Amino acid sequence: MRRLIVPALAALLAACGGTEGVAQSPSQGVESRPPNAAGQTPAFAGQTRAPAVTADVAFEVQTLAEGLNKPWALAFLPDGRLLVTEKPTGALRILGKDGKLSEPLAGLPAVDGRGQGGLLGLAVDPAFARSGLIYWSYAEAKGDGTNHTAVARGRLEGGKVENVQVIFRQTPSLDSTLHFGGRLVFARDGTLFVTTGERSILPGRAQAQRLDGTLGKVVRINADGSVPKDNPFVGKPGARPEIWSYGHRNIQAAALDPRTGQLWEVEHGARGGDELNHPEKGKDYGWPTITYGQEYSGKPIGEGITAKDGMEQPVYYWDPVIGPSGMAFYEADLFPAWKGSLFIGGLATKDLVRLVLKDGKVVGEERLLKDRGERIRDVVVGPEGALYLVTDAEQGKLLKIVPKG
Repeated sequence: MRRLIVPALAALLAACGGTEGVAQSPSQGVESRPPNAAGQTPAFAGQTRAPAVTADVAFEVQTLAEGLNKPWALAFLPDGRLLVTEKPTGALRILGKDGKLSEPLAGLPAVDGRGQGGLLGLAVDPAFARSGLIYWSYAEAKGDGTNHTAVARGRLEGGKVENVQVIFRQTPSLDSTLHFGGRLVFARDGTLFVTTGERSILPGRAQAQRLDGTLGKVVRINADGSVPKDNPFVGKPGARPEIWSYGHRNIQAAALDPRTGQLWEVEHGARGGDELNHPEKGKDYGWPTITYGQEYSGKPIGEGITAKDGMEQPVYYWDPVIGPSGMAFYEADLFPAWKGSLFIGGLATKDLVRLVLKDGKVVGEERLLKDRGERIRDVVVGPEGALYLVTDAEQGKLLKIVPKG
């Protein structure tokens, strides 16, 4: 339980979604540590270390479930039940409206649960009331020592999932246990965005800039796995038609802006360089040619450049990193002061990151739940406006943030 009390001016600015009159000095940001990559400068003012803002919000944190094995994703069903994935075991559970957690549902395919693999993202068919379909991403072993990100769908029926179909497999498969991406987001037109990673190893890293595979990409497919005819690389020789955007590292956070319908994502950097982007059709987001931050060894990444013609700049970046996973736009009425905010799970910083956006830019940043010291893996907004989170631990928790009192 925690209460945040701040000066009236800061509260008003945060509530209005702006920070006019708040100085832009990096010393006023939430991050006081020096960047890992000394000498790198942002491409424009406000691209990093936005001013620290707070809102006069009194909230409490309730624990809904404990003992979850590294929970990774949450998704609400239309009737208010909540789906939860457990990454290493491939278990999918349902938190009922009575607060009871189900046994793992039967019918899901086996997962490769090593490293960062396992059962990952979730999405519920927008037409679930008619179709009963749910979608999930997972690490799938190929049988020859390699693996990849896959997406499947199936009909939820009681305590099992039936008629399972694999609708997407990332190519090429590699021998790696890292960087699977895995978030799933339905667009307003019914197409499905799939985020992937470039598998971390050097052969995969190079693939992020290539169009003949789907490593380090945002993929856009139809709900049945077919390719939308208006995808940017349809009909282009040597290019995978599923690709929406490319040059990404490892996207573990993605959400649709409810005001605009635009996809936003947050991807992991290396030692510095976590990025907030809104991937646009056919565009190149630079990895590994341009990036902020550096290698884990401390050496430059590639040529050590942060900008190049034809490559997109991130809307915002962090150095040092937050370790992003899971994100949600907040437009509910339960917390009026948070309307218009973007919430992101912080694995490295062990907190919940709140960004204040204005005109597509980050104008303020706040860190919540810092005192709990828990890695936040996913965050979603419930039907009543509460925030639901899962913590990344072998004894992970399902948490709910509600107004105090």
